[in-house]
Amino acid sequence: MVYHIPWIYTPVRTVLAIWHQLTKTEIPELAKCSVLMRERSRVEETIHVMQRAGAGSLQVISDFDMTLTRFAHNGKRVPTTHNILDNRLLINEDCTRKMRELLNTYYPIEIDASRSAEEKLPLMVEWWTKVHELLIEQKIRKDMLAHAVKESSAMLRDGYKVFFERLSEHQVPLLIFSAGVGDVLEEVIRQNHVFHPNIHIISNYMDFDQTGVLQAFKGQLIHTFNKREGALSHAAGLRQLQGRPNVVLMGDSLGDLTMADGVSEPQNVLTIGFLNDQVEERKESYISSFDVVLVKDETLDVPNAILRYITSSRDNK
Repeated sequence: MVYHIPWIYTPVRTVLAIWHQLTKTEIPELAKCSVLMRERSRVEETIHVMQRAGAGSLQVISDFDMTLTRFAHNGKRVPTTHNILDNRLLINEDCTRKMRELLNTYYPIEIDASRSAEEKLPLMVEWWTKVHELLIEQKIRKDMLAHAVKESSAMLRDGYKVFFERLSEHQVPLLIFSAGVGDVLEEVIRQNHVFHPNIHIISNYMDFDQTGVLQAFKGQLIHTFNKREGALSHAAGLRQLQGRPNVVLMGDSLGDLTMADGVSEPQNVLTIGFLNDQVEERKESYISSFDVVLVKDETLDVPNAILRYITSSRDNK
C-alpha cells in the first residue's frame, strides 16, 4: 500500500529515501552492521570538532596486537608479537608448550568480563613475567627475529597501508602502545613497508648482550592493565605529541582506554574498540566504555574513514 503526503503525491518511502540522503552522515562507514555506538550524535560531533581543528591538532594512540593486527584469518588466530617468537629458529618445543599453557591459563582471565581490572592486574604481571623469563632462558638471537617475522602468519588489518600512509602524509603522530614485544612489533611494521618517521612505540623491548643474545627485557614491564602508568611516564614526555589535544584512541581491551592518560590537556578523545572475541559476554561493557565498537571487523575501514574526514582540508574551521 502506498500512502501519500497531502501536498505532493510522492510515496512515503521515496520521501524517506530523500530525507536519508539529506541527513546521512558524511562517514557512511559508521552505518556498517559491525559498528555499535552508545551515542552516535556525540561521536559525530566529536569528529566534526576534530575536523575543524585540523590534522595539526590530532594524534593517534593505538594498541598493536589484535588492534592494528588481525585477530583471525580464514578461521585461524593470527599470531601476536609474543606468538611470533614461537619459532624453532628461536625457541624449543618445551618453551612452546609452557608458553601455550600460560596462554590457556591467563588469556581467559584477561578477557573475563566478570573480573575487575584490579583483580586482573597482578595476574597479568605474573603471566608476562613468566613468559619473559622463558624467553630469556632460550637465549634468543637478535639476528633471527627478522626471519621469524617473515616466516610467521602475522597480518596487519586490511586497510593498513591507507591508515599508515594517511597519518604520515598529514604528519599526524602515531603512538603505538603495546604490551607485546617491541622488537618484533617494529619488524612486522618494517616488513610491511609502513615504518614512517611519525611512528613512536612504547613496548617491552629486548635487551641483547654484546654478542646479540637476549639477556633481559628493558625497563618497566608493560602489560594490558598498566598502560596508564606507561602513558604518564613515557608518552607525556614525547615532544612530538605536545600541542595536539585531539586524540583518536584504538584498542581491543578495556585496559587500552588509559593509553591517552599521558596526553597534555586533551580536548577531544574519540575511542574505538575492536571487539574480537566473546562478543555477547563483553558487548555491553565495550559499548559503555568505547565511543565506537567494531564487532569482529578485521579491517581498518572505520578508523580510516574517520581519519579521512578529520584530515580533509574542508575549510578546517
